Amino acid sequence: MVKKAEILSIDTVLVQCEGNIVSDMDGEKVMLSIQQGKYFNLGQVGGDIWSIISTPRSVKEIIESLQQIYEIDADICEQDVIPFLQSLLKEDLIRVADAG
Repeated sequence: MVKKAEILSIDTVLVQCEGNIVSDMDGEKVMLSIQQGKYFNLGQVGGDIWSIISTPRSVKEIIESLQQIYEIDADICEQDVIPFLQSLLKEDLIRVADAG
């Protein structure tokens, strides 16, 4: 069964998927997906995003958190963050949190 690609909106709530081993390596987060047996380097900003979504957060909340950390314009942040989140979703590293 082919999974329908999620289209993220600013209000989509995301959370980490279980079963990933994450560790810090020289200030960047690296991850091993146990399910897939694949290794991912999230980098510094990706690592911050990963930390933010340890509990369910909307895309808007993720962007607001990153703005506080990096003092970046909201539009630029959104343009960079949404494709990154899409790729995490595609790799089944994060999921859309269940409502309620």
